[in-house]
Amino acid sequence: MIEILHQNFLEYLENQNIDYVRYVSKVINHNNRLIGIVGARGVGKTTYILQYLKKLEIPLHKKLYVSADSLEVLNSSLLEIAKEFSKVGGEVLAIDEIHKYKNFEIELKQIYDMLSLNVIFSGSSAIELEHAKADLSRRAVLYEMNGLSFREFLEIKLDKKFEPISLEEILQNHLEYGYELKKEIKVLEHWKEYLQYGFYPFYFEEKSSYLLKLKSTINTVIETDIPAIFSMKYESIINLKKLVTLICQSEPFKLNIKELSAKIGTDRDTLYLYLNYLHRGKILNVLRSKTKGDNIFLKPDKIYLNNTNLNYAYCNDIKIGTLRESFFASQLGHIHNVSIPNKGDFLVDDKYLFEIGGKNKSFNQIKDIDNSFVVADNIEVGFGNKIPLWLFGFLY
Repeated sequence: MIEILHQNFLEYLENQNIDYVRYVSKVINHNNRLIGIVGARGVGKTTYILQYLKKLEIPLHKKLYVSADSLEVLNSSLLEIAKEFSKVGGEVLAIDEIHKYKNFEIELKQIYDMLSLNVIFSGSSAIELEHAKADLSRRAVLYEMNGLSFREFLEIKLDKKFEPISLEEILQNHLEYGYELKKEIKVLEHWKEYLQYGFYPFYFEEKSSYLLKLKSTINTVIETDIPAIFSMKYESIINLKKLVTLICQSEPFKLNIKELSAKIGTDRDTLYLYLNYLHRGKILNVLRSKTKGDNIFLKPDKIYLNNTNLNYAYCNDIKIGTLRESFFASQLGHIHNVSIPNKGDFLVDDKYLFEIGGKNKSFNQIKDIDNSFVVADNIEVGFGNKIPLWLFGFLY
C-alpha cells in the first residue's frame, strides 16, 4: 500500500512545476504537528502542499502526499495508512481533499494521539473543515488561504517582488507607499485585469478558458461540496445556483429578502440557510452589523459575491460600486473583522470606518467621525485620509 502511494506521490512531485509560492508560506508555522489549510476551491492549496514537501529537507521516503478521495485511501483508511507509513519511518504526511473523507476529524485525532507523525491537511472547500474546527481545536492549527491578492497578481505577472503592507501602515503612510510603487509600475494599467481575472492562480495556466474553468469550479462547490455537508434535495442545489444569479442583480444596500424568497420559491429561514451555505462555500460574502453578530437567521446588511472575478463570470450588469466594495471586503475579510456600520460602508476591527467610491468621492457621509477614511478607485496616489483602493490589495 505505502509503496503504491509513494509512487503516486513522486508522480505528483514531478508534475509540480509552479515556482511562485503563495503568501501563506510566511504565515504557516510547520512546527505544529497538525496543520489544516482551509479556503475556496482553486486558490492553490494543493500546489502549496506539494511545494512545501518538495523543499522539505528530509529523505523522500519520510514524506508522503495522499488525496483523501483516491481509491487507495477509500479502500483502506487514513488511520491505517498513517500507521503503515509511520512503521516504515515516515515523518510528514500530507492529506489533500480531506473534506471528501467521511468522519475525517475522528481519524485525524487518532493519528495525532497515537503516532508521532507531522500531518498537514487541506480541503477544496472550507465548509466541512470549519464545521469540524471546534472538534479539532485542541490539536489542529488552521490557516485560511485566500485567493491571489493584487500584490501577488502583480508579482506573478511582472516577475517582480513587492512586500505586503499592513492595514496600519497603509492608513498611516499610504502616500509614501503609493508614490514609491507608482515610480516602479503603472498600477492602474493592471488593475482592471486583476478585478476581472486575477483572484484565482489558475488564470496564469490558461487565460483564454479562465472564466469557463471558474464557473466549473463554482459548480463543483454547489453540486458536490455543499450537499456533502448539508442534507439537501436536488431542487435545493438548483436554488443555490439561482441565488448566485439573483445576488448579481441586487445592489448590496438594497437587499430585499422577501423578494429573493419569492423568486426562489422558499421561505425566509430556508433562504437564510442557503445564504449561509454559499457564504461558507466562499461563493458569497455575507456581512452584518456588529450588533447582529454571526446569527445567520437575521437579515444580512450586505451580500457580495466572494470576489470580483465572480462578478465578471456571473453578472451581466456589473455595477462599479458593488465591484469596488466586493474587492475591499474580499481583501480585508479573512485577516480583519469587517462589519457594516450605521454610517459609511465598512467598519474594520471595530475601529476604522471606510467609505468606498470613485476618485471624486467626498467625506460628506463620514465627516467629523474619528478614524474615518475615503477609499477611492482610479487614483494612483492618495492624500490625507483619502487612500487608493488598489493599495488594499497589498495587505497579504
